[in-house]
Amino acid sequence: MTTHSIAPLDSDARTRVHAVWHRYARRGGRATVRGRAYAVYLVALFAVFYLVPVVYAASTSPALLPVGSLAGATPVACGLAAAACWCAQLAGRFWGPLVLQPFLLHVFVSTDLSPAHYLGAIARRRLVYAGMSTLLSVVTTAYLITDLFDRLDTALQSLAVAAGLCAVASAAWLWGQVRAVPDNLLLASAAGAVALIVTVLSRTALDGGGGLWLVAGVLATAAVCLGRAAFRSIRTVDLGRLARESARASQAQAYAWTGTLHHALDLYRPEPRGLTSALLRSDGRLRGHIAQGATRALRTPGRALAAAVFLLIGGALLTLGAAGPTGIPASLSWVAGSVSVYLGSGWVSETWRGLRDELTLAPLFGERSGGMLARTLAWPVVAVVTGVVLGGGLAITTQWPPHGGRLVNTALLAAASTALVLSARFLREMKLQLPLELLLPIITPFGDLSGLRVLVWQFDGLVVVVIGIAVMGAVSSPLGATALGIGMAACCIWTGLRRTGWAHRGLLSRLSRT
Repeated sequence: MTTHSIAPLDSDARTRVHAVWHRYARRGGRATVRGRAYAVYLVALFAVFYLVPVVYAASTSPALLPVGSLAGATPVACGLAAAACWCAQLAGRFWGPLVLQPFLLHVFVSTDLSPAHYLGAIARRRLVYAGMSTLLSVVTTAYLITDLFDRLDTALQSLAVAAGLCAVASAAWLWGQVRAVPDNLLLASAAGAVALIVTVLSRTALDGGGGLWLVAGVLATAAVCLGRAAFRSIRTVDLGRLARESARASQAQAYAWTGTLHHALDLYRPEPRGLTSALLRSDGRLRGHIAQGATRALRTPGRALAAAVFLLIGGALLTLGAAGPTGIPASLSWVAGSVSVYLGSGWVSETWRGLRDELTLAPLFGERSGGMLARTLAWPVVAVVTGVVLGGGLAITTQWPPHGGRLVNTALLAAASTALVLSARFLREMKLQLPLELLLPIITPFGDLSGLRVLVWQFDGLVVVVIGIAVMGAVSSPLGATALGIGMAACCIWTGLRRTGWAHRGLLSRLSRT
């Protein structure tokens, strides 16, 4: 009797959900057949003119990262699997597979349906899409930069590991959204422990042979167990938090489609909590600039911890790259360290956005007080320089004494690189709305390249860091590279001030006084 009473209820729920989706699919402003055909046309052009030549060049040239033996590839696969699980969990906490359009979610929440009825189907579909796209990306990357697909046996093992890795990442993506923070911390710890155990087993019990098959089997088992547990948790998902996530995602999409990706990323900054009274002294006055910045950073402990890790690692890599001999490994270390410092410099403080608002918005209480730049930039500069010095000092001690008296040259190059990174972060944070002139078409034999110009504008700070450090590494003279880095840093600062209009207003105010 229970079976006969439940089956019609499930059938009725599926019918009602299908009716809502059917009605929503025929709304105004939906994607047309012509729009989908144009998207397929763009993908085909990209594959023919860019992807096929790259694949052909990779197949006819030596591998960029040759794999000596499969025994050495097993620890790398375990590390990548753990990292993919952690990244998928983190992505699920911000933008998971259950995020819907706010109006559509409101329609479903207003009914008596269980969340498993209207969220389960979309979760399955999105996890399949995410898994297939991730699998294609991973296999393509491994084919282009390694030699794992040169032999049939290694290709089969690599394909199995890639499939298991993508399945675990998809399940962890859903887990990160539907489970609480303690459960996510437990899963992250378990992923690291299992990766370590599999690495040890592959080196001892299996003697390095068949390690990738073991990794693939563990990943497949973990994906099944994790997926079942995550789907069971859909019925208990916090609908209030899901509604807030959907609203924020809709607003971020609107910002991204209108060309202001930096505003979309700003929506996902964590809100500061606690330590409000620590900003004030006992007499009621504000603390110093550096003390205020440190306190505000501690009010978002997750971002502060990530910034500290990135600054220390970035300082070490940057210093090793600047101190090392000329060549591709040193240049890659230099660029990777600078990018890491660039990311950490944005996460360490919120005063970047405060400075942008002060420079662009009209003052509410008369003229601005003096020392605005010092008040807002004191803490970020001190924090970044301290992180780079500590990380670089730890890296230098591992190679003491420096070869050929390079300590002074390394210090000069590291200082110039840090100045360039800070100026690039300043350039990025002073960004306002997308200039309309960037949308003008650029007709070339390769097509319209205006999208490339918009993409460079979206990630201009990162582009400046990568290109600037690469150019500095190409200069043979350390003094010349240092001078070049400082010159590029000055150009970035001037461009950032011009974006806000502060440079023109400051010049006009000085002229009016004279």
